[in-house]
Amino acid sequence: MQEVHDFVKACGTYYIATVEGNQPRVRPFGTIHIFDGKLYIQTGRSKNVAKQMKANPKVEICAFNGEQWIRIQATVVEDARREAKVSMLDAYPSLKSMYSADDNNTLTLYLKDVTATISSFSGAPKVIKF
Repeated sequence: MQEVHDFVKACGTYYIATVEGNQPRVRPFGTIHIFDGKLYIQTGRSKNVAKQMKANPKVEICAFNGEQWIRIQATVVEDARREAKVSMLDAYPSLKSMYSADDNNTLTLYLKDVTATISSFSGAPKVIKF
């Protein structure tokens, strides 16, 4: 899990794919955080991406560091605990201008049933599951 976190965090921006009906949707994200032994992302509950993940919690994440890329297949699970929100917002202080651990909009989600594949043009892929 740590290796997946570190890879994505070093990239800064990653792209998350969801499904809306029969249409794939992809958008940039920037939050990745380990809390309570799980890998978390964060978004706003009012956003379309949150509605899409609620309807179908299977997501795919992709990030590229200039030499290698990672593809993460996972299922997102909401963690409504205040502690999870505080931890995420402490890790990303710039979000505090838009989100609060006590608002009804901050949505923290952890990834479960993760299969992450790190690939490059020159070597064999590395698969990490947790």
